[in-house]
Amino acid sequence: MNGAESLLRTLADAGVEVCFSNPGTTELHLVGALDTTPGMRSVLGLFEGVVTGAADGYARIAGKPAATLLHLGPGLGHGLSNLHNARRANSPIVNIVGDHPTYHKPFDPPLESDIETVARSLRGPVRRPENAAGVRHDAVSTLAEALEPPGQIATLIMPADVSWSDGVAADSGGDRPEARPRPAPAVNPAAIERIAEVLRGGEQTALVIGGPVGRAAGLRAASRIADGTGARVFLETYSSRVEHGGGLPWFPRLGFYPDQVLGQLHGARHVIVAGTTVPVAFFAYPDKPSCLVPDGAQTHVLAEVGQDAVGALTALADLVAPGQEPTVTEPGRPPMPAGALTVETWPAVIGALLPEHAIVVDETISSGIGVPVATAGAPRHDVLAMCGGAMGEGLPLAVGAAVAAPDRPVIALEADGCAIYTISALWTQAREGLNVTNVILNNRSYAILREEWHHLGAGSSNPHTNKLLDLSGPDIDFVGLARAFGVPASRATTAEEFAEQFSRAVTEPGPHLIEVIIPPTA
Repeated sequence: MNGAESLLRTLADAGVEVCFSNPGTTELHLVGALDTTPGMRSVLGLFEGVVTGAADGYARIAGKPAATLLHLGPGLGHGLSNLHNARRANSPIVNIVGDHPTYHKPFDPPLESDIETVARSLRGPVRRPENAAGVRHDAVSTLAEALEPPGQIATLIMPADVSWSDGVAADSGGDRPEARPRPAPAVNPAAIERIAEVLRGGEQTALVIGGPVGRAAGLRAASRIADGTGARVFLETYSSRVEHGGGLPWFPRLGFYPDQVLGQLHGARHVIVAGTTVPVAFFAYPDKPSCLVPDGAQTHVLAEVGQDAVGALTALADLVAPGQEPTVTEPGRPPMPAGALTVETWPAVIGALLPEHAIVVDETISSGIGVPVATAGAPRHDVLAMCGGAMGEGLPLAVGAAVAAPDRPVIALEADGCAIYTISALWTQAREGLNVTNVILNNRSYAILREEWHHLGAGSSNPHTNKLLDLSGPDIDFVGLARAFGVPASRATTAEEFAEQFSRAVTEPGPHLIEVIIPPTA
């Protein structure tokens, strides 16, 4: 085998099944190897941000890493925003970046760049095999590093001459790692007991949960603690994956703005954190704190990110609420709204019609505040959010989720300003025949920035007339864009139209897009 074949066969043998790709000249031997590697599916994205966001969505649903294939430093740069989101979601990814042949780099060709420095900004390990014989070792190590709890982005830089060089035995033996995350380390029982004493003390306590605690077992443990002690429970603002719907406990998310979070945590003398970090402001605002733990409250970390937060929370529930059953949301759907769609009414259409076992990707930003309540009693589903704040991940997340779970309907709820960053993801959905229903919330504005304007006191001009916050003139035709990429599309202005179009989209195979026209929120 050559180096490219060695790399991809090693990953495939370890259980990596998908490579999301946007290759160039330096990666063509890797492209050829993908074509001949049994068990490795290659999925083409037209833009690197689609590739990296899809790898994130895949990891969240499959529970194991995909590979990416990117073209040199500029390709890595194009994919960086959604790699940033993936890092914040703790998604394991094997990030393969092609490079110039080793002997060519000293001549400083036009696409030469410092790939290592860019890759290290993701705070994961970076490897560069020196020859074809060393590729297998570096592939095994890169995969192992990606799987380190809680999951990280491990980058392997492949010089083109290493890819095309021969001399690797077809079966070089050695360890064959599995592409499954390692068990998270347990929390010290003494630490759990100390926090149990805090809860037994009777003072007002808030419990902030995130990461793996957003799954059913963690939610049930948190509900037991809340019912047994009176603690108030909040989900982190943006979670990588939350199980939601009828038959499960439901908790409010922490708000986006400092005043919202401080209001939610008001009165708490203790703030316990499990599976996430201490609440901090998304942005800094004049005269507002960065740390959002109330003054005078003590912070207690039950489980750091990467520790077994679900096990620790379950053990804590057994200590402070033995025999307590969790409180769950009764199955039920909201009534179907009628008339013109608004920010308040469109989520009810989703809640009324959400199919069984759906995966919901939520990048609605300011337009989707009502979605969690509208879907609280709907059939049980998973919700994926954009964790790092870099907009434009929703459509790529949906690609990755649909590849990971082809038997489940994927619903991408997407703000118009976010969608346009990675709109070419629609082409990948069409090419792969993915069962994704894309709902684009079109208010023809950067409505979130209009809200931010008021919070920041950004100036005396009117944010509603500021052209930099306006997405009209010309209006973006999402129906036309979707059809150009091969995706059937329609437009809804009323609840009745939206309900009819959504019902049809989720029952037909392949991708669909519905452009939902709503007024701005601010």
